[in-house]
Amino acid sequence: MTRVVDTLIIGASAAGLATAACLKESGQRFEVLEASNVVGRAWRHHYDRLHLHTPKSASALPGLVMPSDWPRYPTRDQVVDYLERYRVHHRLEPRFGQKVTHLERHDNQWVATTRDEEWRTRSVVIATGANRQPVRPTWPGLRTFQGQVMHSSEYRNGDPWHGRSVLVVGFGNSACEQAIDLVERGSQPHLAVRSPVNVIPRDLFGVVPVLQLGVLMQHLPPAVADALAWPMIRASIGDIRKVGLRKLPYGPNTQIARDRHIPLLDIGTMEHIRAGRIRVHGDIERFTEDSVVFTDGETLVLDALVLATGYRPALEEFLVQWRAVCDPNGIPLISGSPTALPGLYFCGQFVSPAGMLRQIRIEAGRIAAHIAHA
Repeated sequence: MTRVVDTLIIGASAAGLATAACLKESGQRFEVLEASNVVGRAWRHHYDRLHLHTPKSASALPGLVMPSDWPRYPTRDQVVDYLERYRVHHRLEPRFGQKVTHLERHDNQWVATTRDEEWRTRSVVIATGANRQPVRPTWPGLRTFQGQVMHSSEYRNGDPWHGRSVLVVGFGNSACEQAIDLVERGSQPHLAVRSPVNVIPRDLFGVVPVLQLGVLMQHLPPAVADALAWPMIRASIGDIRKVGLRKLPYGPNTQIARDRHIPLLDIGTMEHIRAGRIRVHGDIERFTEDSVVFTDGETLVLDALVLATGYRPALEEFLVQWRAVCDPNGIPLISGSPTALPGLYFCGQFVSPAGMLRQIRIEAGRIAAHIAHA
């Protein structure tokens, strides 16, 4: 069956729902296609300990604030509840079980194909997120390793490894919060950190959310913002080199703008590292049946391996003309604004020093306004 609609939104998590709410507010006709049978599917499958790293006051989507009795940093389950409330509040009705397998611009319109339908539309908003496909690197000997191996997207909690040794590969926010979870559940966590990093406090001096500072500084050149923020970050975090970490030669704002990676928002990892409850290692050279060997020659006997090694959007799996709007690695060149292909938009693809949900709120409004006046 072929259906025709003015705008098609692909994905029904935060970015897709926010865009739908903004389009509805402006009187536009649209449909939302969601591959799963729920809104916010990715949020439902994150690890148990996950909390927002941005305060609820800065994390609401257009048209609905988060409940006042929730904590400053809502839990994973509260975010899922909020997305459900958001759908009901705005009377949004995504079409569930509709995975887009083919999207192509043809004859001056977009044609999207799902398992049982074809959609023709003037505009498309891809809101499938930057974390659509886990990245799973490999090393010599990994196939012979007898311990459990999982990506951080599969991690739930550390209960299965109480009293056992677990290596988490990476130093992002998921890696470090999962390492904290392993400490709290009685495991022996280790972190393999290959590259230099930046660490910033989630709350400056335990009081002011650092991302509120990001809001104030986001209009400054990244290097200027880094220079202004550095004394406060150093006073809060200290010298990370003293615990075996290498620091990036540029600051967190430059890191976000240049590398599109969020620095570690410290919620207790550094304290555990300093106390020896989390051990830091360098890059991995190879694995044996029961251990990992690092590039400095150190060997660690291991029970489990968690690959907190990031994600990729994997747009090439369904977007035929992805090379026209993405870099060679498949990362969109633009998010929240018109792309090089007429009628195509991305929402929620870029990290922001002011918070991802806040960025989605801004991008969704901008996209809806452009579509309404196109």
